Amino acid sequence: MKPRIAIAGDGNVGTALQKGLTRAGYQATAVGKEPTKLREAALSAQVIILAIPFGAVDDTLRELGTAADGKVLVDATNALDKQMKLAVGLTTSGAEELQKKAPKAKVVKAFNTAFAGTMATGAVKGEKITLFVAGDDKAAKESVIAMGKDIGFDAIDGGPLQNARWLEAMAVQIIQLAYGSGMGAEMGFRLIR
Repeated sequence: MKPRIAIAGDGNVGTALQKGLTRAGYQATAVGKEPTKLREAALSAQVIILAIPFGAVDDTLRELGTAADGKVLVDATNALDKQMKLAVGLTTSGAEELQKKAPKAKVVKAFNTAFAGTMATGAVKGEKITLFVAGDDKAAKESVIAMGKDIGFDAIDGGPLQNARWLEAMAVQIIQLAYGSGMGAEMGFRLIR
């Protein structure tokens, strides 16, 4: 049986993930800025995905309260500041800081290196892109890898949660290529192996 999923955020990322997960047979609910509805969705879910701006993490955790305790908490955020530069990096990551703030959750970093336009299918121009999944809890990581594969990504184990430092930097790079260099967001990373 596939886990129920609550998605904090109903913007481009949350909506695309909800679409891809629903198509793959998951019961996924995306909730916007409605604390009561978010908490209710999270309480009945086994997996919670943060598809919110990095600056909204603390408020969202307050809204969730204990609803994330013992559950898989997927950090799909991009740890960027207002100048679109890494807000943290090299010695820590947004995901590692999230784990400190939600110590009873099983934090997994995933989906942050893909653009919203690819999240419903896991592909760009008919080519599967790689979903890097990093986390310290093996079962939690495996469940997110399965979700990614079910959507259509080439989902792989990206190592321990500490590797979120590099995944967050990868996100900055692809955002720069898409918007800073004008290549557009119809792109993605693919690991050839």
